Amino acid sequence: MDIGRDIGRIEGVALRASPAGPPVKVDGVRAIAGAGLDGDMYADPLSPRQLLLAGTDAYDAFALAPHTLRENLLVDLDTSRLASGTVLQVGAQVRLRLMFQCEACGHLDAHRPGLSGRIGTRRGMLARVLRGGDVRPGDRIRATGQVLPPWSDDWRERIVQVLDALPPAHVVTYKHLAHLAGVASTYCRAFPGMIARLGPRYAGKAVPTQSDVGLPRWDGQELFGPVADGDALEARLLVAADAA
Repeated sequence: MDIGRDIGRIEGVALRASPAGPPVKVDGVRAIAGAGLDGDMYADPLSPRQLLLAGTDAYDAFALAPHTLRENLLVDLDTSRLASGTVLQVGAQVRLRLMFQCEACGHLDAHRPGLSGRIGTRRGMLARVLRGGDVRPGDRIRATGQVLPPWSDDWRERIVQVLDALPPAHVVTYKHLAHLAGVASTYCRAFPGMIARLGPRYAGKAVPTQSDVGLPRWDGQELFGPVADGDALEARLLVAADAA
């Protein structure tokens, strides 16, 4: 398969060990297809937020201390210009599926008051691992020309996208819905009202964790495609994208 032009390179690699602590700089990491980065706390087959790419331009523009944005991959390109659904190749093996822009949360304000409001879409781009392999500083980043279905930067639209994928005669819990859509569990309190406003088509699709509804609960395996190694996972997703 032809690989497109170089668009940048990896400047740094880090793993996140805790939600609050800074990422730990490493010389390289193993990316696992369908799962994330080996050793990273956010590696999860059912998450759209397996890893975060942040740009050196954002660090330069805001004079940020290293790892302020809590990225896994520091890249020398403007991540705000990356489009959801784009497939990137990193180094000789790894392919990443770009998901959506990472929201500028209030945690950034602990580093500098008001940073979350000023940085906007330059916080970074979230991605999933499509094909595994080793990632190291210095690896080239290339645009493959492949495009998979995009995910919205708007969390409300992602909630609808997950609900639309729900199999018939199944329900999803609010907590798992948040996880699959890549939003914090604190958003669950907004789900009942939001889903009600979507209309009768969505009524009863999502339920509280303690609900006694007798329908099977969906785990979301079909949402991102089967967990598999290398080209098998990539091929299945691309075939599905072409069919759509």
